[in-house]
Amino acid sequence: MSTTSHAPNACTPTRVAIIGSGNVGSTLAQRIAERNLANVVLLDIVDGRPQGVALDLLEARGIEGHDRQIVGTTDYAMTAGSDVVVITAGLPRRPGMSRDDLLKTNAAIVMEAAQKAIAHSPNAIFIVVTNPLDVMTYLAWKATGLPPERVMGMAGILDSARFQTFIALELGVSTADVSAMVMGSHGDLMVPLPRYSTVNGIPITELLDADTIARLVHRTRNGGAEIVELMQTGGAYYAPASSTCVMVETILLNKSRLLPIASYLRGEYRLSDIFIGVPTRLGCGGAESVLELQLSDSELKELHSSAAVVRQGIDRAMALL
Repeated sequence: MSTTSHAPNACTPTRVAIIGSGNVGSTLAQRIAERNLANVVLLDIVDGRPQGVALDLLEARGIEGHDRQIVGTTDYAMTAGSDVVVITAGLPRRPGMSRDDLLKTNAAIVMEAAQKAIAHSPNAIFIVVTNPLDVMTYLAWKATGLPPERVMGMAGILDSARFQTFIALELGVSTADVSAMVMGSHGDLMVPLPRYSTVNGIPITELLDADTIARLVHRTRNGGAEIVELMQTGGAYYAPASSTCVMVETILLNKSRLLPIASYLRGEYRLSDIFIGVPTRLGCGGAESVLELQLSDSELKELHSSAAVVRQGIDRAMALL
């Protein structure tokens, strides 16, 4: 009698490729492995950096209680068969820099990364983290040739988390009771929505006066810049990594969560052929559907102003490439 196993479905571990082993990429690799979500391939053009980070994280497995594989490499072939590809590679913001200052350099980096990654992982879903995020997401979509639902940007989750934190601090309540919604571009013209931001279901417009809400909105819009100014030599990475990890987890576990992410629009909110932050049902198929909220005239105007800046960035980037 043969003892050979003929199991019809061999166990194939999920794999996430992270392009860029800087602070965001390295922290994301840690989050994914320690939550036991997937094996991780960490790629960078600087030889030694991804290998060192991967080994450091690997040596913590016994303490953190997981057996996930974590590999560092400079070879895109090592990312083959990834279920999710996250692009964090690019220059970080420095004091006095806007996200748009990074446009030309990061456009070339993201396009190259997307093209090389898709060649080895044609079935992957792509998440873009590199700034200016909405523009880079559009470029990654063009570079991969994928259906738009399989390309998305991490932005609204981070911006909403910042708004959520500031609301909780202002009211002295647990962040678990606060739900915040921020739409639009990941930049100074993002659109926090107080009407759709609540504490245990109560809109913050009933809990805070207009001046206080305006102050929290302003701080949310400048959340990234505030950290850059404080750190001087870099920008935020803990919260961006956590926000991206939420997306990876939602995709891999098919949680079908409604999350604010940079999704491709086909007429929703009277916008087309653009990636911008909107509430989206996210699952194993990627950005499965966009929820079109009933915005007021002023909110819709703000969203369109935000989109206009993204459109200008896309046009400039395409002209530079």
